[in-house]
Amino acid sequence: MNLLKTVLVLCTGNSCRSQMGEAILNYELAGVVRALSAGTAPQPKVADGALEALRLAGLPTEGLHPKTVEAVMDQDIDLVVSVCDNAKESCPIFPRPVMRIHVGFHDPHGEPLDSFIAVREDIRARLVPAVRLALGL
Repeated sequence: MNLLKTVLVLCTGNSCRSQMGEAILNYELAGVVRALSAGTAPQPKVADGALEALRLAGLPTEGLHPKTVEAVMDQDIDLVVSVCDNAKESCPIFPRPVMRIHVGFHDPHGEPLDSFIAVREDIRARLVPAVRLALGL
């Protein structure tokens, strides 16, 4: 039986904030949480700045790729976290009731690497405790 709590990090493009959220949660809460990410309108690839910011922090990036919410709908999800306002508004209806929280982050797309690093640190500082609190960890 899987005792890990599954957290879905939801964004619009699933190419930056939600991907960093997935990687950070899987690293920081390893053994307790299994994080996934998805987008309401996924981009073709993960932003280079997001991948570089994760690598610079020594976080794994293997397997990160944008996917649709439909691709993860069949997962047994314990918590949905929207990380952008647009995803919060257009959050899909899941097949069963699921707890939802919103923790918004700046979108660093098109900005220098420093912006991606700042968002990475913001995600670490605010998303991890929010997920711990929501799941009672």
